[in-house]
Amino acid sequence: MNASSFFPAPLGRAHARRLRELYRSAGWPCQDTVELELLAAGMLERLRDAHGRETLRLTDAGIGFAAAQAQRNRAALSLHESLVDLVAQHMMRAGRVVWTGLSLRAQVPADAAGEASSQAAGLRWCVARPDVFSIRHTSVEAYVEPVVHEIKVRRADLLADLRQPGKRAAYQDLGACWYVIGLDPGGRPIAEPEEIPAECGVLLARGTQLECLRPAPPRPRSTLPFGVWMALAKATPLAPEPLLGAQAQLRDDAPPAEPPEPPPVSA
Repeated sequence: MNASSFFPAPLGRAHARRLRELYRSAGWPCQDTVELELLAAGMLERLRDAHGRETLRLTDAGIGFAAAQAQRNRAALSLHESLVDLVAQHMMRAGRVVWTGLSLRAQVPADAAGEASSQAAGLRWCVARPDVFSIRHTSVEAYVEPVVHEIKVRRADLLADLRQPGKRAAYQDLGACWYVIGLDPGGRPIAEPEEIPAECGVLLARGTQLECLRPAPPRPRSTLPFGVWMALAKATPLAPEPLLGAQAQLRDDAPPAEPPEPPPVSA
C-alpha cells in the first residue's frame, strides 16, 4: 500500500488526550498506535535535534483538533453537571436526603467483570461513585429506600458504561438503580429504554422535567451497611432550594404584609 492509498483512522477522545499530553510534555515519542495514527493524520510532526534525538510537536491541525475536543468536553461536562443538579433537586423536593460526588464501597459478584472468584462467597469489594445518591428522610433504618441515579448526556458514554456489568452491580448493591438520559443535539433521546438492562429504571430529561420511561424494579436492600453510613456521615448532603411562596415573607428584605381588613361592626 502506498501513501496515496492510505486513509487515516477516525480520531477520537484518546487521540485528543494524547495531543494534550504531548503539548504539556517535552514531546518524547511513545511509538504506539495512537501516536502512529496522529502522525498519519498530520496532527503531529517529528523533529530531530543536533544529536539525532527525535521528539514530537503538534502541528496547527493538531492544536485545532485538541482545542475543539476540549471545548466539546467542557460543554458535555457543563450539561452533565446541570442534569445532576436537576435530578438532585427533584429528589430533595420528593423529601429525600441527597448527596453527590460520593465514593461508596459496594460488594459485587466476583465474576461481574469476568474475574475469577478468590473468596468462598464469590464476592469482591469495589468503589462505586454514583452521580446522585439519596435516601428517604426517615428515622427508621428499614425505610431508607436508597436510590442511585447515574446521569448520561452522551450516547458514547452511556454505551461504554453499559459494557461494565461490575459498575452496574455496584450501584444495585447500594439500592435501586436509575439511568437518567439526556437528549442529543437533534432533540432525540440518546438511547431507547430497551437498550438499558431491565434491572435498571430509565428517566428522560426534557428541559427541567424528568419523564419516567421505565420504573426501576424494587431492590431487596432496605438498610445500608455500616461503611456506607460512615461515608454518609462524613459527607455533606445537598441543601434544598429556598422555600418560595408564604415562606418568602420571612426574609428580611421581603415587603411587609398588608394588614388584614377590620371585621365589620355590627349594629
